Amino acid sequence: MKVLVINSGSSSIKYQLIDMSDESVMVSGLVERIGEEVGSLTSKTFPGTDREVKTEIERPIPTHGVGLEMSIDLICKGENAVCAMDEIDVVGHRVVAGGEKFNVPVVITDDMWPDLTETERLAPLHNPANLGGAKDAIKLFPGVPQVLVFDTAFHQTIPPHAFMYALPYEYYEEDHIRRYGAHGTSHKYVANECARLMGKPLEEMNIITIHMGNGASMSAVKNGLCADTSMGLTPLEGLVMGTRSGDVDPAVHNYLAVNRGLDIAAIDNILHKESGLKGLCGMNDMRDIHAAVEKGDERAKLALDVQTYRTRKYIGSYMAVLGRVDAVVFTAGIGENDDIVRAKTIEGLEPFGMKIDPEVNGTRSKEARKISTADSAVAIWVIPTNEELAIAREAMALVK
Repeated sequence: MKVLVINSGSSSIKYQLIDMSDESVMVSGLVERIGEEVGSLTSKTFPGTDREVKTEIERPIPTHGVGLEMSIDLICKGENAVCAMDEIDVVGHRVVAGGEKFNVPVVITDDMWPDLTETERLAPLHNPANLGGAKDAIKLFPGVPQVLVFDTAFHQTIPPHAFMYALPYEYYEEDHIRRYGAHGTSHKYVANECARLMGKPLEEMNIITIHMGNGASMSAVKNGLCADTSMGLTPLEGLVMGTRSGDVDPAVHNYLAVNRGLDIAAIDNILHKESGLKGLCGMNDMRDIHAAVEKGDERAKLALDVQTYRTRKYIGSYMAVLGRVDAVVFTAGIGENDDIVRAKTIEGLEPFGMKIDPEVNGTRSKEARKISTADSAVAIWVIPTNEELAIAREAMALVK
């Protein structure tokens, strides 16, 4: 079975074609700057050998549909084509928010679209593009099963006392306002990998998973099931992120409206796009922030301190949720590659049995690795996430 995995963003499309017989990546690609004056498509083909064929195209890409069609042409029709279109058995899509209705992966049917469209309210920056990608793929692959895998699905085991907000109860009953979380596909994948690497059944383990990229979230996994997560109704709550604020006093909205004359749309835009690391120091790329810290930039140092402090505080709260912690896992762009952030996050948690080995932590690698000391009571891991493979596995299992 060959599964095409699509992650459609607001101005981009990431994709992989995976041969599920051995879970090997046949093609991976990225379409960027959709709708701009000049777009780009970068595709890497792995035609069953150790040779990688890279294709780069720059031209206007007016819509996601055009970008996806260009990608399929490379996969199935170009000189480096790896399969015919009718050899693609299923298409899997990442969708950020599924709400309470979509708590497991689903094969799209026509009657689902009204309910799917309703989920766009929960992730207005992500879901419209995710679902738009699915609509484009349906046109290109008529009759091929299209599977939606929701980032929120892994968090559906969170109990009511953890997912409810202390708001008038009718807001939950009528408007479904509650904690949904995000990045669930990644949290689930690395939790399973951690258990496998430690040689223990997942259902016997308590793990804190930290997905830290431009977007960041944390989950408390108890006996293999998600017990709590840091993102909330939308992917804005929780940890400090690249441009997103994470936790703030809800009264900030009214304060800014009264004292700055801002309307709710402007405030929401600030919290999503102008806050986080960018709001604190003007930069949201950790490489730039580290370089600025080395030059003595105090605001860059403050941004780093705020970010790692918030993450450390959440670890402490999830220790209380879990009672016993077997492992802490860092994943995603910053979590996998930034030894400084990892060290500063764990710093001060030594009395609670968390000790990082500086030498191992400072070694760059693309492989999963344990970075805790031999006498650390809690195993600390860096495990690269693989959301595309996780989506492909879910899609294949559902279609079979």
